[in-house]
Amino acid sequence: MSSASGNDGSSRRQFLRSTTGGLIVSSSLAAPEVRADSKSDRIASPIIGDVLRTSGTLAKDGKQLHESGRNIPVAGKSDVLVCGGGPAGIGAALAAARAGASVQLIEVAGCLGGVWTVGLLTKILDTENKTGIMQELLAKFAERGSSIAKQWKGTVYDPEIAKLVLEELCVEAGIRIQLHTRLVGAVTDGKRVVAVLTESKSGRQAWLADRFVDCSGDGDLAAHAGCQFDVGTGADCTCQPMSMLALLTGVDPDAIGPFIRESGSIAKRKLLKLMEDNGISPSYRAPTLRHLHSGIYSIMTNHEYGVSAFDAGAITEATLRARKEIHEIVEGMRKLGGAWKDLSVVATAEQIGVREGRRIRGRYEITAEDVGKGLRHEEAVCRTRFPIDVHALNKLGNKEVDRNFKSGGHKPYDIPYPSLVAADVEGLLMAGRCISGDFVAHSSYRVTGNSVPMGEAAGLAAAKSIKKGRMPHRLKWQEIVEG
Repeated sequence: MSSASGNDGSSRRQFLRSTTGGLIVSSSLAAPEVRADSKSDRIASPIIGDVLRTSGTLAKDGKQLHESGRNIPVAGKSDVLVCGGGPAGIGAALAAARAGASVQLIEVAGCLGGVWTVGLLTKILDTENKTGIMQELLAKFAERGSSIAKQWKGTVYDPEIAKLVLEELCVEAGIRIQLHTRLVGAVTDGKRVVAVLTESKSGRQAWLADRFVDCSGDGDLAAHAGCQFDVGTGADCTCQPMSMLALLTGVDPDAIGPFIRESGSIAKRKLLKLMEDNGISPSYRAPTLRHLHSGIYSIMTNHEYGVSAFDAGAITEATLRARKEIHEIVEGMRKLGGAWKDLSVVATAEQIGVREGRRIRGRYEITAEDVGKGLRHEEAVCRTRFPIDVHALNKLGNKEVDRNFKSGGHKPYDIPYPSLVAADVEGLLMAGRCISGDFVAHSSYRVTGNSVPMGEAAGLAAAKSIKKGRMPHRLKWQEIVEG
């Protein structure tokens, strides 16, 4: 069995905890007294006052501000708390709720679905051999979607249909959903995670749970809890590029058929040649155009290189560049006239697509060797069929990356349950692209057709570990699925 090293190396990062272990949180805070302000007829709330008038001391060099201590209201208590409402988070929340656990789902966006919806992905990869919740979702995307969604069995889908389906399923399962809420900290009692902290329009809040599942994509919860993690290739923190997607309209599918991705893999090369022959140079060298329904298409033409998934300033700059590039490309295509003369942008993604962030240290690390040999593991939660897919790390085309991992080929391999279990704290599971694996393996298992069954496994494990009165790392997968 391979596992991540406990020693910090050049590629091993440990996020500074925003809260210290051993902090005691009380869930019995009294409701605040509401009083009239003596200087006006306004009604003043002590909680709102605390949010707006927190005191602090600015350091002499102006580089740090020390915030004074304050009480944080406990907003909720659940058996299982899932951080992130994307594909992995949906799988985790539904599985835990259907196993009898009370579930709180925290999501930063204004809808569920993550990259499927906020990111306008429109294509789900590596679903062919998946069962359970993944197949359930595909069936509903197809049933509720267009003729194209039905033709592709839900793997090509309408983001608006996905939003509605995911919300309906979660509400039906009794999952408590909190949107517009960002995770900003974690609280540990010794090695056990006992609470998370969030910020929203409601201010700073604490959420208690018996088990936690990090489905944030970037391992935010695990990092705040003090877990070690890897970033990038190992030699440095260079990650795979980000991409912004967009929805387009104004063209006849029959007139541009050879350029639509579903007509065949050569469509990408044809679209790139059309662009380059007319002076358009997309930053993504395999531009992808998909027909979703009626006159609506999705397009990916953008790469943003060397952007950290947890640097808000850098992501902001990448977002601005990406959106500008999309509009410039569409304007250039419109100037071609003919079938393209009315091409226009319907929407650009609210969230730029992130391929790679933190890879959290788990009880098993999936490696390039595992992918190459087609790992078979006794605690497999799902099998990955998607090949190694390392997008260029810069405009030179990955020339700084050793590509020998390609020579061994690719075989379907297992995702072991221990790779979903945090190594450095207790009561925390991960699902999606932040699970424990190396750079090469991650490039394969990161696609969303794998995220859902990972989430389903993590959510089931969280619920079953509570029933059995044992921490997730003390259970074997067979015990979870059988009991």
